[in-house]
Amino acid sequence: MKKYKSSIIVSIIFFAVWELLARYINAMYILPSPSRIVLKIWQLKEPLFLIHLPATLLVTFLGLIISVVLGVALAIAMNSNEKIEKAIYPIVVVTQTVPITALAPIFVLWFGYSIWSKVIVTILITFFPITVNVYDGLRSTRKDMEELLMTYGASKKDIFIKLKLPSSLPYFFSALKIAVPLSVIGAAISEWLGAQKGLGYFSKRMMTQLDGAAVFAPICILSLAALLFVSIINILEKKLITWRNES
Repeated sequence: MKKYKSSIIVSIIFFAVWELLARYINAMYILPSPSRIVLKIWQLKEPLFLIHLPATLLVTFLGLIISVVLGVALAIAMNSNEKIEKAIYPIVVVTQTVPITALAPIFVLWFGYSIWSKVIVTILITFFPITVNVYDGLRSTRKDMEELLMTYGASKKDIFIKLKLPSSLPYFFSALKIAVPLSVIGAAISEWLGAQKGLGYFSKRMMTQLDGAAVFAPICILSLAALLFVSIINILEKKLITWRNES
């Protein structure tokens, strides 16, 4: 707790100012207070947590899993062959120049309101940081260490497993810390643009009813979910990369 003491203090001040400002403006349909949002979450806990949250988490996890598999595979392919790197890397960069919000309605036309239209949006948002970070991690290995292993008769497979893979793990977890919040955002955006259930869809529906607290409620739940996932990744990173503290 001491490590996060300053962050906790700043957060308390921020929410206190927000609460006072919202009460002073007294227009809860525009700026609801934190206490009103918490109350709304409690009032709507059944549809939020039993219907809409599971739908959003399913999109998030599917998109993230596919992004991890695709991103790691592309990174390994680019690292193993320079021609593949020259062919794929520019395309990977170009995918991030296209506004996802413009593509999301097209995916709805192609796939309807099925889960895959939302999963594809999540993949497009998340696979880039995973690909680039893992690729940089694989390239970060010291050449003298590679040459040393080769003099001892190590194969390319041995060098990859014993040197390149461990070197890329910190980059991989850094990519996950970026991709997890983005996957939540991607799922919410796709639901906002076209869905029948999910926290993004619920927030959009409440906006049409001018219920400010109900609009903010799903956003707060998404933020807490992203924080929880990032905390889990931090714990896994500390458990798996034990050698980082020794270096």
